[in-house]
Amino acid sequence: MNPENRAVEKNQKAKTERNNVSKQNNVFGLHALESVLKHRPMELVSCFILNSKREEKRVQSILALAEVAEVKISWVEKEEIEKYAPGARHQGVVGVLKAKAGADHQALVRHLQTLESAQLLVLDSVQDPHNLGACIRSAAAAGFDAVVVPKDRAVGLTAAVRKVASGAAELMPFFQVTNLARTLRALKKLDIWVIGLAMDADQSLYDVDLPRSVAVVLGGEAKGLRPLIRTECDFLVSIPMATSLQSLNVSVAAGVTMFEIKRQFDRT
Repeated sequence: MNPENRAVEKNQKAKTERNNVSKQNNVFGLHALESVLKHRPMELVSCFILNSKREEKRVQSILALAEVAEVKISWVEKEEIEKYAPGARHQGVVGVLKAKAGADHQALVRHLQTLESAQLLVLDSVQDPHNLGACIRSAAAAGFDAVVVPKDRAVGLTAAVRKVASGAAELMPFFQVTNLARTLRALKKLDIWVIGLAMDADQSLYDVDLPRSVAVVLGGEAKGLRPLIRTECDFLVSIPMATSLQSLNVSVAAGVTMFEIKRQFDRT
């Protein structure tokens, strides 16, 4: 093999390696990695940290947590860490997570059976990782019990989602289900009311006395709730607008709705 072909083969091999590594379930960013080390260190295989970050205070905190959890730390240069979080704002730290089976419909039902009442956020076809991350963070802040998404046509719990969630992804139970309509029917059998958010709904969110056990369902960025999912809702509500704007960003709408539910429950 001549030197030119050897170089091409080497570059292709390196590219394949980077693509395979970047597809792993990694977590990046100081806050996100810190949260995993605090709450779920057993899920980490190792951590990669930039050599230039050795003396930073936040990195020292990560090192202390990693030592307690007996998680391996590898000091690397920028080129190496970019393999694990290509193009991401990783802040010089990346954690590699163990592969594991996702929590599914059956796991969700088992989780709900342990609760006296349940407040769930259900997201139908949300595809933007920033929206999902923000929704998870708001759900944790509002004291919700789980976030549920479909496996198809929706973003999962990626490294970017974890980064935006700023540690909430490690606190909030997260379930990906194969058939969202079937899951909603199962929730109703568990005496959980299913409430859909739709801009054309006649009832205002603020005029409804919400039940104690409730699943709030929001649609995706482009088309909102799918028709089949709408029919599975016990009723629909809308967020009244002060202007002619037709809708809010899904993560904003989710936050408004969850905190209205929290307000009603706190009051009673």
